[in-house]
Amino acid sequence: RWPSLLKYYSHSDSVSWLEEYKARHNAGLEAQRIVASFSKRFFSEHVPCDGFSDIETLGCPSHFFEDELMCILNMEGRKGLTWKYYAKKILYFLRQQNILKNLKEYLQRPTEQQSFLEGAVLIDQYCNPLSDICLKSVQAQVDDITDKVRKVLRTKNPRHPSLASKAGEVLIPEVELQRQVLDAMNCVLYEQLKYKGNELDYYNSLNSYIHQVLIRRTGIPISLSVLYLTIARQLGVKLEPVNFPSHFLLRWCQGKEGSTDIFDYTYIDAFGKGKQLTVKECEYLIGHHVTEEFYGVVTSKEVLQRMVGNLLNLGKRESTDQSYQLLRDSLDLYLAMYPDNVQHLMLQARLYFHLGIWPEKVLDILQHIQALDPSQHGAVGYLVQHTLEHIERRKEELGPEVKHRSDEKHKEVCFSIGLIMKHKRYGYNCVIYGWDPACMMGHEWIRNMNVHSLPHGPHQPFYNVLVEDGSCRYAAQENLEYNSEPREIPHPDIGRYFSEFTGIHYLANTELEIRYPEDLELTRATVQKIYSSGKE
Repeated sequence: RWPSLLKYYSHSDSVSWLEEYKARHNAGLEAQRIVASFSKRFFSEHVPCDGFSDIETLGCPSHFFEDELMCILNMEGRKGLTWKYYAKKILYFLRQQNILKNLKEYLQRPTEQQSFLEGAVLIDQYCNPLSDICLKSVQAQVDDITDKVRKVLRTKNPRHPSLASKAGEVLIPEVELQRQVLDAMNCVLYEQLKYKGNELDYYNSLNSYIHQVLIRRTGIPISLSVLYLTIARQLGVKLEPVNFPSHFLLRWCQGKEGSTDIFDYTYIDAFGKGKQLTVKECEYLIGHHVTEEFYGVVTSKEVLQRMVGNLLNLGKRESTDQSYQLLRDSLDLYLAMYPDNVQHLMLQARLYFHLGIWPEKVLDILQHIQALDPSQHGAVGYLVQHTLEHIERRKEELGPEVKHRSDEKHKEVCFSIGLIMKHKRYGYNCVIYGWDPACMMGHEWIRNMNVHSLPHGPHQPFYNVLVEDGSCRYAAQENLEYNSEPREIPHPDIGRYFSEFTGIHYLANTELEIRYPEDLELTRATVQKIYSSGKE
């Protein structure tokens, strides 16, 4: 019944299967209870940081609980969308908490026990907690590449020390033998396997995730450098990471080991097909002179800091993701490494404030900032005041606003919740999840969106729609039309509002139906009229 749990048992275990079954069954019931409660509790807001408190104190094995969440996510068909939506959020939270714990343990180890590859995997896992990424699998793929390098090396030098069974445990001292390894690596990575720097789509976050680098065989300088360095070390060649500005590099010692002279090293550009560079060529690479400090070796923590910094910058650039998930995840990672960094704490507080989520968490962050740096009192005081106002407004909310079709003021509203629509002007497909009898946005939004240029201006119904590109928009009635070929809308928040896709329209979930109690009947009548088998 639960085949994915087999990995937690070995044949030598003495197990009471009845007790295990009971524990898994009860964990399943608990998971279903919590998932079912989330829609009612958090429909009108993002799940707050304390929303997962009952999950953190689970009375059942966490792997059983996770397994039930995966069962919900893997339910076939187009039903259970709301359950899937919240099961995904809970699973995301649980796995991230576990990965964060593993990252903190990793950072507490002695530097020599901090594998660069493991650090890259932890970052990858945290940003993609629902993907099946594990160090063992990534290491196996790296080992496979290493074996290919050995085969090439064997044809060049059958007696090379890297071919010994325990190679990697002992570093090769001779520079010429090291060069043979690097030549074989370049042959395998860049000629046979066609790895390359992703110049065409440099700012794609996939370039930073090590499992994606291995799948797509492309990346950015730092991710390709981690792969290159790992393979070299497994073959007995000690390469070191160099935090070079704008272009991460590796260095290979040609002189006395541990030399502080930057001219005793050759610098390797893993992004540029393993090209070996002099100090002067490194400067040509970025187009300006840099001081000697930038040629120095950096620790695994500093490598992770730069990887996370890249993701932070990408998270700031992403305009279509209105939840700023990448920015939130990379901030979490950065603050796990540097918990007292005022700049990033302030960014996190501003981000949560901007999104209108987790006001209590915002106050905690601001209090921490004030303790670290009292000179921030102006910015902190402003955010504290507005966050407290937000909390007070939330307390005053009387409950959901219910919109009845029968109200005279709603008589001009033509479309209903759950209908798949098309935008006449921009051509995007979308689904309606809310409406107003007239535009409810402020004057500035109306002016910026040029609403007055529409024939009916702001004095017409406006609709909240989930768009196929992942965005949420507010569209005028005159700009929408029925979609002649309705299809599912791949939006991450679809399950927040709808429980099922019928193949033609969406069914509102319980919480949305409470707010628009008469829409379902109209949606069904509209669908029957437009999409019936005898449609004109």
